[in-house]
Amino acid sequence: MRNADTILNIHRDRGARTLPLERVYKHLLDPELFLRAYGKISRNPGSMTRGSTTETVDGMTLQKIHTIIELLRQERYVWTPVRRTQIPKANGKLRPLGIPTWGDKLVQEVLRTLLEPYYEGRFSDHSHGFRPNRGCHTALREVQRRWKGTIWLIEGDIRGCFDNIDHEILLEIIRRDIHDGRVGQLMRNLLQAGYLEDWRYHDTPGGTPQGGIVSPLLANIYLNELDRFVEDTLIPAYTRGERRKTNREYSRLCNRLRKARKDGDRETILRTKQEQRNHTTGDAFDAGFRRLRFVRYADDFLLGFAGPRTEAEVIRDRLAEFLRNDLKLELSMEKTLITHAVNEKANFLGYEITATRCNDLISSKDGRRATNGCIALLMPRLVVRNYFSRFSSKGRVIDQAELLADDDCTIIDRYQSVLKGLYNYYCMATNVANRMARIKYILEISLTKTLARKHGCKVTDIYRRFRFYNPVLRLKMLRCIKERQDKEPRIHVFGGIPFVRNPEGKVPSARQLVRG
Repeated sequence: MRNADTILNIHRDRGARTLPLERVYKHLLDPELFLRAYGKISRNPGSMTRGSTTETVDGMTLQKIHTIIELLRQERYVWTPVRRTQIPKANGKLRPLGIPTWGDKLVQEVLRTLLEPYYEGRFSDHSHGFRPNRGCHTALREVQRRWKGTIWLIEGDIRGCFDNIDHEILLEIIRRDIHDGRVGQLMRNLLQAGYLEDWRYHDTPGGTPQGGIVSPLLANIYLNELDRFVEDTLIPAYTRGERRKTNREYSRLCNRLRKARKDGDRETILRTKQEQRNHTTGDAFDAGFRRLRFVRYADDFLLGFAGPRTEAEVIRDRLAEFLRNDLKLELSMEKTLITHAVNEKANFLGYEITATRCNDLISSKDGRRATNGCIALLMPRLVVRNYFSRFSSKGRVIDQAELLADDDCTIIDRYQSVLKGLYNYYCMATNVANRMARIKYILEISLTKTLARKHGCKVTDIYRRFRFYNPVLRLKMLRCIKERQDKEPRIHVFGGIPFVRNPEGKVPSARQLVRG
């Protein structure tokens, strides 16, 4: 693997120096890269899912790898149309998902392995979707840490982004960065391979196939043009001034406070301090101060702006114009909302984003209102409502009949995985404790009713049988112990998670929680 690692390091270095990449196609013929790709994607449960042919990972041999490499060497490799299926989205609509054949998955993984290190050095630091060591939490953490003082939040919504990516523009970007015509032609053939839906062939005049291994990278290559436009054009145009001018009224009160302290007038000191809290230190209408910030995750992006609303509207319009003229994409104006950061909440990656303002919250360290203007991440109330709807009927929480055939430990694990997964995602929210406590209550009622129905007993009997108190965590939970021959028994629990806020987005393990 040393040779493959050397190649990838060279690609990474050229990407970091914004140099074009040359002679890439010959590396597609390296068996080491195919073996590495096989080792990575063969462990994925989706490797056994069939595409438009019967080929899956279990029929893979070294001879087939050599056959694929020989076809690539002769430039005769033909992409098979993907099998398209529809999967439900959270809003009830359907999303098309393309399933490639196993051989196409393998070639796509090799392509991704070769191109990703190069483009990682060229991608924006404000892009977080489908990238190594990045995700939703890193995007949210950037907003929370660096967006203090934001007044307006601009939610970006691109209409049908992945289905409307223009092939010619995408290929032109790739040709600009990768000076290898054979790679460009291979990419063109991939994009135009078409798809089968209900076993009928359809052309793909635009878009990238959702579900393809290399598709997220291609989407990031395309939308990186948007990132560069914002960073190189919009942010410099709407960012100026080192700091705001001092608020004249606040300065006048500071002068009064200094005089009162000099005179020893305690009553005036207290009254002036109270008045100061009703005014900002800086001039909110300072025409010489602007700040524009940006973050993107896949096709969702958010801008934070400190300035007047009229300029926020101009920024939105300039974004729409760039997307329409340069990327042939359409910004959904009715969904691209401009939200006041303090009085309203913007939605981004399932969180509610707002800015805090509380003049009475004074820091004990320096006496400043340090929390004013800070970004707060909130878990929406809608999440609780959705889980209540999912586990209830006619306004009452009910059991889950489809789980009755499973054993007790498996049923407990199913509910615990829902609870843990939800907390893992929303652990950065300020209000995570209250929201998660409500969801835990809903899940626990449904769990106990499911177990009661399975055993033909009352819910109170289930609590007597499974309830357990952890004296270390000081939490009640439901516990099931599965005995195993010649092994220690396996313990399955529901609950036992202290719903504490974690701004880093990294949930501590049970051992860390006990030690903490």
